[in-house]
Amino acid sequence: MTIGGSNVEAELATLLPLANAAPSITLDERLARIERARRLTRDAGADALIVGAGASLNYFAGVSWGASERLVALLIPVTGDPVMICPAFELGSLSAETVIDAEFRLWEEHESPYALVADALSALGATMLAVDPAMAFDKVKRLGDTARGVTLVDASPVIDGCRMCKSPAELALMKQAKAMTLAVHKATARILAPGITTTEVRRFIDQAHRRLGAAGSSFCIVQFGHATAYPHGIPGEQALAENDLVLIDTGCTVQGYHSDITRTYVFGTATDEQRRIWDLEHAAQAAAFEAVRPGLPCEAVDAAARDLVTRAGLGPDYKLPGIPHRTGHGIGLSIHEPAYLVRGDRTPLAPGMCFSNEPMIVVPEKFGIRLEDHFYVTENGAEWFTPPQPAIDAL
Repeated sequence: MTIGGSNVEAELATLLPLANAAPSITLDERLARIERARRLTRDAGADALIVGAGASLNYFAGVSWGASERLVALLIPVTGDPVMICPAFELGSLSAETVIDAEFRLWEEHESPYALVADALSALGATMLAVDPAMAFDKVKRLGDTARGVTLVDASPVIDGCRMCKSPAELALMKQAKAMTLAVHKATARILAPGITTTEVRRFIDQAHRRLGAAGSSFCIVQFGHATAYPHGIPGEQALAENDLVLIDTGCTVQGYHSDITRTYVFGTATDEQRRIWDLEHAAQAAAFEAVRPGLPCEAVDAAARDLVTRAGLGPDYKLPGIPHRTGHGIGLSIHEPAYLVRGDRTPLAPGMCFSNEPMIVVPEKFGIRLEDHFYVTENGAEWFTPPQPAIDAL
């Protein structure tokens, strides 16, 4: 497809919500998640799991509630009903979002929510509590100070054991989010023109995501020319010039599930060096994809991309010009979540795991090329959520 030649109004007019939206996660699936969490908590030797506000609370209870200084938490005992610890004045809002049956225990502003947790643990006869690794240190400390006689342990094996491998329903929601963002990328390429600013492009990308049914962009990075040499950009406004490289990294969420796609292309004519590095990046991304096999450690995927780039004379390791960061990250209800495609992560690949594939190549002080698509692991290897970009001058 062409780059440039259109305008904001024309492209927004072509964008409509997807006709076949992915269905919501069912109550039965959420209840199965809780049962799995109970089994894993028991296997860890703990009597209960506590989940703080954030992605995991959404995973188990359907509550899209961000963490703040006030404790909002779900206590899942290995036997018995879940307990929601909730500020009294937030009961209406929280209960409206909670899709599972849970007993609400309320605290007023001058009271300690940690005492409520301690009382619930005491009633259970609990001596060990698995704690959500995403809970802030101050909350964990207060909980430990209040729940005397209860040992706190890291619940990462429980949380990751539940969330790392996605169900078919989760994959469908992620496919929708990624399809929406890919459509936004294509429309964005068409609105480019000399002089357009990074702010104008980011504004369009947010509007385009909204036109497709998302609540805007969940994040957006737009870099032109020299700024592409910095993986997450540099401060300040940029205006597009003829023959600039364009790097756009953006995403949205669908029912909490993330997309995160990067495209790098030239507005005009690429130099021989830019084309060579783009082709190498494309090959590294393909090598990572082809390396995926269930049972192999995550680090093997990173090694496949890095080895190819090293054989081409770049690197080695994180030396530049070369690949400055890991090949990819897990993705789901969090935009970055375990496991990671990086040396040292020996987590075995398993069907249902979802990853970004983005072995960015940086040529210092000149430019960078990042191509980022996502795949999910199958019994036979990997499947793309979105097709990779075909060329430096085409999306």
